[in-house]
Amino acid sequence: MRSFSTVMCCGLASTCLLSTCAGPDSPAPEAEAIDRPSQLYSIQEFLGTTRFSGASFSPDASKILVSSNATGIVNAYSIPVGGGEPTALTQSRDESIFSLSYFPDDERFLYTADQGGNELNHVFVKETSGTVVDLTPGEDLKATFYGFAHDDQTFFVGSTERDPRFVDIYEYQTSDYSRELFYRNEEGMNLGGVAPDRRHLVLSKIVSNADIDLYLHDRSSGETELVTGDPEEVINRSSGFSPDGKYLYYTTDRDREFTYLARLDLETGDSEKVLEADWDISFSTFSKTGRYLTVGINADARTELRFYEAATMTPVPLPELPDAEISSVRLADDEKNMAFYASSGRIPRDLFYAEIGGSAATQLTTSLPSAIDEQNLVEGTVARFASYDGLDVPGILYRPHQASTDNPVPALVWVHGGPGGQSRLGYIDVIQYLVNHGVAIYAINNRGSSGYGKTFYHLDDRKHGDADLDDVVASKQMLIDTGWVDPEAIGIIGGSYGGYMTLAALTFRPDAFALGVDLFGISNWYRTVQNIPPWWEAQRTLLEREMGDFDDEEFFRAKSPLFHASNITKPLMVLQGANDPRVLKVESDEIVEAVRANGVPVEYVLFDDEGHGFVKKQNQAKAYEAILSFLDEHLAKPVDPSADV
Repeated sequence: MRSFSTVMCCGLASTCLLSTCAGPDSPAPEAEAIDRPSQLYSIQEFLGTTRFSGASFSPDASKILVSSNATGIVNAYSIPVGGGEPTALTQSRDESIFSLSYFPDDERFLYTADQGGNELNHVFVKETSGTVVDLTPGEDLKATFYGFAHDDQTFFVGSTERDPRFVDIYEYQTSDYSRELFYRNEEGMNLGGVAPDRRHLVLSKIVSNADIDLYLHDRSSGETELVTGDPEEVINRSSGFSPDGKYLYYTTDRDREFTYLARLDLETGDSEKVLEADWDISFSTFSKTGRYLTVGINADARTELRFYEAATMTPVPLPELPDAEISSVRLADDEKNMAFYASSGRIPRDLFYAEIGGSAATQLTTSLPSAIDEQNLVEGTVARFASYDGLDVPGILYRPHQASTDNPVPALVWVHGGPGGQSRLGYIDVIQYLVNHGVAIYAINNRGSSGYGKTFYHLDDRKHGDADLDDVVASKQMLIDTGWVDPEAIGIIGGSYGGYMTLAALTFRPDAFALGVDLFGISNWYRTVQNIPPWWEAQRTLLEREMGDFDDEEFFRAKSPLFHASNITKPLMVLQGANDPRVLKVESDEIVEAVRANGVPVEYVLFDDEGHGFVKKQNQAKAYEAILSFLDEHLAKPVDPSADV
């Protein structure tokens, strides 16, 4: 047997990507030939890609604080806005360091890190002298940075040090890091913002996965008032206070299928709609003085960014970049300059700098290594299909250059995490690696995914591993109907909740897929819900509405692959981080042992220094190479000697 990763590179490519979406009444995507070969790249070449995230302007706006995995471990860097190489500000060799913010008046900066992926993050400050101070010392606590006060004299950090279930808010002085308790959290509330005068806080309380309420807490009186009470279930999420302190901005789906932006007048208590779109408005942020408002819209799995003069909601043009999506806009405090990221399916996120309202932008980073020609990569395209009950289900389809009706390729259905997550358009290195080596990917957004309205989102409530799984199985026919996917070589892959779906597919629909690749997926739901991290206490009611009553052991055993593992007959690969606090290592240990007892091929890859996801490049390389090797062995088909390849 010869593998597709070595065979498909021998001939000319014969495909192009979808340009339209296949709906319930539309035909499957058709093959169209292109005349360029696809050069194959190693995982080392793909991981030569540098990931950048975060953007905080220095006080003089001359440089930008970011995080980068350039060395293989995420560290903090500064990048001059005039161009030039990033300067490393931390040199961690073990733990990933994620930058948070420069201080307002000097180049001290805050960052966060956990221990081996255990998600027990602390917040640190690095002094200009190089000294590092842990602002949240202690064992078994989780800390979160919430930002600087409007006057820049203090900043806010949440910590579970008093009670592992709840996040208390502390106010720190920027001068000496002395602190005092700002808000004692006894009700499982989540902080949504602090008013400029520090008197009011907005807090959110999760009632269910369909109902989130907002409260206004008055620190002077100690009173907490419900401000978004609705007779029906409504999701309300805080966008914070306006810089003048007059309004609370928030997104809501009150009386709508999709969320829109609203604001509450703090003096009168009246609410009004600010902005509505045909999709969910996912966030909004103000500039320092409130002159500008940035709004993000989740438009069919792609972020649509809008930029306004806040007082009049007059659009302000963003720099035009061909075939790129602009995201993560950050404005300097002087409101003259902006930083943002731009990316596409074939180009990772790169940092840009521009004057506000200007048409030109300066690219500050180059993420894609020179060894990779972006033309050999693949843009994902939105593709829809009619599911088992006629429901229109979307997803992102990646078609290898090698694929054609004369040369059908293997495929994987990629299931996102969650539940309730969403696969989105953009650059994903492991997907590009597999597609480059001749594997088609369909990243399905099965029912229950976010981004497609609240009706679609709730279609799988308490039906996980059933209603949503049948969408995943039904997507096979759309792939087969393309004509360029091998009907006998379709597998399934997913991480976290998607890992569970992979196990569920092999267990409860054992003949549907040729194999499964499970990345830290749940095998025993009852054990998982009984061992949720303590800091998830505020989300408990949400999860119970989504998944089921946590005390109903029989219900969870029925949907847990571990207790039905004897059904699994197809090859299985499992990848797991030993320090994962969400999906415990035992979840993977036990399913591997159970499936091996069936005499089924099982490969288990364990990382001792990772948690819920793999962030270190050396581990990513090992994981992704192992996945491709597993597919080579178990998903590839013998090559017809007479085929023209």
